[in-house]
Amino acid sequence: MNHHDMFFIDGAWVAPDRLERLDVINPATEEAFTTIAVGAKPDVDRAVSAARAAFATFAFTSKTERLDLLRRILEAYNDRYEDIARAVSLEMGAPLAFARDSQAWVGRAHLEATITALERMELTEQRGTTLVTREPVGVCALITPWNWPLNQIVSKVAPAIAAGCTMVLKPSELSPVSGIIFAEVMEAAGTPKGVFNMINGTGPAVGQVMAEHPDVDMVSFTGSTRAGILVAKAAADTVKRVAQELGGKSPNIILSDADLDKAVSEGVVRCFQNSGQSCNAPTRMLVPADRHDEALGIARQAAETLRVGDPQADDTDLGPVISESQFERIQTLIAQGIKEGATVVTGGIGRPEGLNRGYYVRPTVFGNVTRDMTIAREEVFGPVIALMPYHDIDEAVEIANGTVYGLAAYIQSSDINQARALSHRLRAGTVALNYPAWDTFAPFGGYKQSGNGREYADWGIHDFLEIKGITGHGA
Repeated sequence: MNHHDMFFIDGAWVAPDRLERLDVINPATEEAFTTIAVGAKPDVDRAVSAARAAFATFAFTSKTERLDLLRRILEAYNDRYEDIARAVSLEMGAPLAFARDSQAWVGRAHLEATITALERMELTEQRGTTLVTREPVGVCALITPWNWPLNQIVSKVAPAIAAGCTMVLKPSELSPVSGIIFAEVMEAAGTPKGVFNMINGTGPAVGQVMAEHPDVDMVSFTGSTRAGILVAKAAADTVKRVAQELGGKSPNIILSDADLDKAVSEGVVRCFQNSGQSCNAPTRMLVPADRHDEALGIARQAAETLRVGDPQADDTDLGPVISESQFERIQTLIAQGIKEGATVVTGGIGRPEGLNRGYYVRPTVFGNVTRDMTIAREEVFGPVIALMPYHDIDEAVEIANGTVYGLAAYIQSSDINQARALSHRLRAGTVALNYPAWDTFAPFGGYKQSGNGREYADWGIHDFLEIKGITGHGA
């Protein structure tokens, strides 16, 4: 039995208050492969009430009890690993190998990192006669996006449980099936009733109601900056905590001493990973002006080696983007880049050759991009990269920092000391030097309009904790 027409509330699969269905589209075929129930305010009220009741006891569980629960969740997650990967491939169009090796893997990795972090974490501290304690913030509304479904679900749910919070999760309605499987994982792990609740639905009908709900103590939201602003406004009237991971337009500074071929080629691959649908993708490649044309040729070659096509095929590198509206938005931005005078060396408007259905985008490389161009300022969220020339490091820093975003930045140099020094000048929450591996223990979050708060491992747990000082407590 699948639970696509049900919600997980108070430890059980329940029918929605009013059954309304929404098609879930396979972006590779443009056809619905299932439907889900979408919720409304009565469903949110029921889930929040269950979470509030559960908080009265779960908040006082021991660290050992919460670690035991997280380990059971990890075991249940591993039992469903292949189901999760296949669901992500179907609902997102992610190549199946990528869905297994990255999308499903990162959920496991975050569970493992959270367990390790909680094992090491001290939740009380004596300061003279004052006892400082870290206590769960309360009932949490978790609103997650479609582009890395398990990454964002687990990097919210796991630290919330580690902290002793209870929660209501709303996965994206564009990629809901992996979220439903995750709720089945939580059930299989024996999560106490009411601790974890899940409702599917749209942002206005469910997410907005969760954010403004008076019995919700915290909202953790990942998505666009535009939607994040609406969530923050909805939460303001009840002065609840809001943690946000929002958009990005991340610079990738290639210094003059870098191996240009390697730096540019890998930069293109990293930008286009997940069909370019990553908020921290290195979408602006800053290259020395006197090597711009050389870099453009390397970028073109790297882009043209990527195979776009059927997510189920073994040799596919890039699948489609998530939806028709996202496809059309990307097409509009590519057209705008051409209109504003950027150089297109490969890709452009339309689907790749041989693909006449599915939301497939041609991997596109723009050169001679200037700071005022739309493709240098707006988050495209597709396989599109902008090469921007700079004349000296000061100009590179000015270009890199010259956006409203500050989620991530990248530096490529053969001189690690030079890269380290430059990293401190960049206004971004994460700076990656010479393409390191994904580190689930590094803090993840943004400066400026890329959000606030930090996720991953102990950084994520801290976001779900309140600080209490008990003065006069004694030694």
